[in-house]
Amino acid sequence: MSTLTYPEVGATRLGPLPRGYHHLHHRTRIGRGAADFATAGAAVTEWRMHRASGARVEAPGRRAEPGGSVRVSLGIGPLRFTAPCEVIWTAYGEDGRTGFGYGTLAGHPERGEECFVVDLAHDGTVWFTVLAFSRPASWYARLGGPLVPLVQHWYARRLGRTLRRIVATS
Repeated sequence: MSTLTYPEVGATRLGPLPRGYHHLHHRTRIGRGAADFATAGAAVTEWRMHRASGARVEAPGRRAEPGGSVRVSLGIGPLRFTAPCEVIWTAYGEDGRTGFGYGTLAGHPERGEECFVVDLAHDGTVWFTVLAFSRPASWYARLGGPLVPLVQHWYARRLGRTLRRIVATS
């Protein structure tokens, strides 16, 4: 029995994103060619991108796998927020795509789903996309109101810059 906190499981993989949620779509050019695609895909699915961006990640395995519970936390000291999630889908090189999507579990400040995907375009460009739908689940997320989507967009941009740096230095 799933303990996910929303009913639209898998919408970040199959689309369309459900109504009644805030939607986030952020895309960043990461690099070019098969080597950059492989490096970026591994950094995303092995949690290196998240960790290099300053997030703490507690995951059961070396890389994202469906059914795996993950705890991502951001902040410092008493201002650290922890977000329990479950990986619900993965893609490993399928159709030039590598990444995963995870959904929120009880205790997460939001309800919804988020995915992190690296794509290799036909022209050789490597793109990183963050796609999400969410709505507040906690009092502090509700209190944050319009600031929450701004923070989510800031974090997606940060992940993109972090991944581009990982690829450039590999």
